[in-house]
Amino acid sequence: MVKVAAGDGGTRQERSARYGTGLRYRVRYETADGTEKARSFGKKGDADAYRNKVAAELRSGTYLDPALGRISLRKFAAEWLENQTADDTSMVNIRFRVRHITSGKLGDKRLDQLAASPSAVQAWIRGLTLAPYSVRQCFSTLSSICNAAVEDGRMSRNPCHARSVTLPPMDERKVVPLEAPVVAALREAMIPRCRAMVDAGARAGLRQGEIFALGQDDVNFLRRGIEVRRQVKLVGGHLVFALPKRQKTRTVPLSGDLGLSLAAHIAEFGVTEVTLPWHEPGTRRHGKPETVRLLFVNKTGAPFRRTAFNTRIWRPALRRAGIAETRENGMHVLRHTFASVLLHNNVDVKRVASYLGHANAAFTLRVYGHLMEGGEEEARRVLDFAFTVPVPDSGKIVKQS
Repeated sequence: MVKVAAGDGGTRQERSARYGTGLRYRVRYETADGTEKARSFGKKGDADAYRNKVAAELRSGTYLDPALGRISLRKFAAEWLENQTADDTSMVNIRFRVRHITSGKLGDKRLDQLAASPSAVQAWIRGLTLAPYSVRQCFSTLSSICNAAVEDGRMSRNPCHARSVTLPPMDERKVVPLEAPVVAALREAMIPRCRAMVDAGARAGLRQGEIFALGQDDVNFLRRGIEVRRQVKLVGGHLVFALPKRQKTRTVPLSGDLGLSLAAHIAEFGVTEVTLPWHEPGTRRHGKPETVRLLFVNKTGAPFRRTAFNTRIWRPALRRAGIAETRENGMHVLRHTFASVLLHNNVDVKRVASYLGHANAAFTLRVYGHLMEGGEEEARRVLDFAFTVPVPDSGKIVKQS
């Protein structure tokens, strides 16, 4: 309405050209945290419908502030990344995945848009030029980011959970352990102070960080066991002691040959007292220092760092031993060799899982089941024996029909 001059010298109101248009109806409400919000509408019916919708969501606890979802996935992922507490090695992998998540069109999507667009996630998966395992790792990280956004009230749902989102099948790549002569050649190719490391990996199944952290007090020569209590890892750019993977300690049998190898190593090189902070699980903080008499240290008496060890000691030894310098032949192959020897010789899979520190025997079977002794011939023998019966009064046996 506008005021115009009237014939009697006064004024009167007339409808303007914009009469009945614009956002004339305003809905005001207060969120659960006490913040006042408002939204305007052109039609009274739309305003009433929105008011009722917000009131219902506030009562049920499902209300989402639309403004919170108007942030790009790229920006939110950067904030999410800053709050992660993984160790340095894991952070390198996480940053790699986040780059693949946010570098393209998917990173430009606002969170509120992404929540309603599982097809955008599927298109991103299809466009990745990575191995299937790496694609799945990137997808898992994306799902974690979206879960955080849902919990922060920025997304209504995680689009990664949609049934329409599918992942590429995994490569059927099987673990290939080293043969005994190859292990012997590799041991000989290592520098002298690191040769017993090969035995600790192949004969006890210790992970690389666990070998770096193996202390004299962890080896019980009398009871013939090794207590796997810690690992050396890099957190915040500093070496620390930490619990083994999955925060799970374990006991591994000490074979006679391994006992002799470790005893000879101690006699020749001694042990070195090393003090490092103890890492608190789930954080990047350094706890109280702990001193351990380590069996394996570098030439300066300091603990080994993974990258330097692999570059300067492990890979040159592979070359000298004539072993391919592939990812599959990293130090972890010694652990695979340990598992294969036990399973191939019919050691109970639950015991093997315990020695390896696996979460359960099912995981051990999934990784190493193909290495177990037997196969089709063993299956045929068992079946033939199971379905035979003796013939009465003859001493002969016949197969059941």
